Amino acid sequence: MQRDPSEHQSASKVEFNRQRNHLIPQALVLGLTTGATSVAFHIAMNSAEAFRKKFLDLSHQNPDFGVGMILGLALITLIISAGIVRQFAPEASGSGIPHIKGVLIGHRHFRWFRVLITKFISMVIGGIGGLVVGRAGPCVHMGSSIGQGLANIWPKNGNPEHTILIAAGGGAGLTAAFNAPLSGLTFVLEELERRCSSLEFVTAAMACLTADMVCRAALGQQPAFHFVNFTAPPLSLLIAFVPLGLLSALLGSLFTHALLRGQRLITLSVWPKTMWWLTLATWLTATAWYAPELLGGGYDFVNEILVGRELTLGTIALFFVSRFVLTIGSSCSGAAGGIFMPILVLGALLGWGVGATTQLFFPELNADPRLFAVIGMAAYFSGVVQAPLTGIVLIIEMTSDYALILPLFIACFTALLIVNWLGCPPVYEALLENELRQKRIQ
Repeated sequence: MQRDPSEHQSASKVEFNRQRNHLIPQALVLGLTTGATSVAFHIAMNSAEAFRKKFLDLSHQNPDFGVGMILGLALITLIISAGIVRQFAPEASGSGIPHIKGVLIGHRHFRWFRVLITKFISMVIGGIGGLVVGRAGPCVHMGSSIGQGLANIWPKNGNPEHTILIAAGGGAGLTAAFNAPLSGLTFVLEELERRCSSLEFVTAAMACLTADMVCRAALGQQPAFHFVNFTAPPLSLLIAFVPLGLLSALLGSLFTHALLRGQRLITLSVWPKTMWWLTLATWLTATAWYAPELLGGGYDFVNEILVGRELTLGTIALFFVSRFVLTIGSSCSGAAGGIFMPILVLGALLGWGVGATTQLFFPELNADPRLFAVIGMAAYFSGVVQAPLTGIVLIIEMTSDYALILPLFIACFTALLIVNWLGCPPVYEALLENELRQKRIQ
């Protein structure tokens, strides 16, 4: 006897409701735990950066020994930060997002508690030394770690795939990094869990919103960046965002290839890694002595740009190259640290440069470099990560300015189309493939 289709739909709906009702309390606990962990992480990282600034001030007061003091601090913190990761949880190196993607497709295991603790400690130590890495990727990794741990300890009756909680925890972590819940949810749907079923959506949304409320209650309502209010750019200016997208694709592709080449180099033997550390520590020391604002994740530096700090084109080029090299060096050092925020900083510098050039050669357009810096953040993110919707939503959510929608779409999708035409893979997928290849070789 053939079953009535309506009965099958009714049974499916009952099963869906049962799973959803079981997931909602888990999502709430996940959001609360991820939010609290992120608050502690932000406080610890702020303390690490405050210590570094005081140390640098002390070093500049002692010019005879200052450079040596900074070099010693950079080397010691780099060795300890990378050594902790190597000893306790090698999968905690870098941003951790490639590791999450590997877990979600069943190619990697998740030692969630080791990753959580190792990531936290390594990041704080690296922050003292001024490693040019971001907090967002580690927040995503720690949130996913909590999701895995919750899936392990929660009663299994009716518990669906643990990957839902891992992906939702990652979104909650990104939300906590920027006070941007819609961006965290979009990142889950676009980059982590692409099936985009109702269960994934509801779980991720609940976790992101809960984590956001915890962070706002503890750290304040302000977003990570302090944007100015922009008016809608005139239609005649929109064409200028095409070159921004093109440059974001070209330099984004260069970033991805440089990052992959660096990671392959330091896995060859102990000697390349030692030379890498010495070179990185030397570059960090020179940067700390002459331009300390370029160290660390870059939140304060971006805020200085967006509130009106004036930069010449030569200074922009020098800062871009320095941050580019330091980001690659720090990300390939073996220590924990994300590339999400450093990518946004590079995008802001690139956008400022394009805006200043446009204003120089076409003054009648009245281009605001700050506007180009904001759009450049999303465009360069699209050129490297190839997740344009996450970049667009992040900027719109943090500016509360939908007047930017046209330049954002033009720049971001120009970057995406060009980088796809170049055949460059998304950075996190490329890093995952690189990790799996190295694992097969070993």
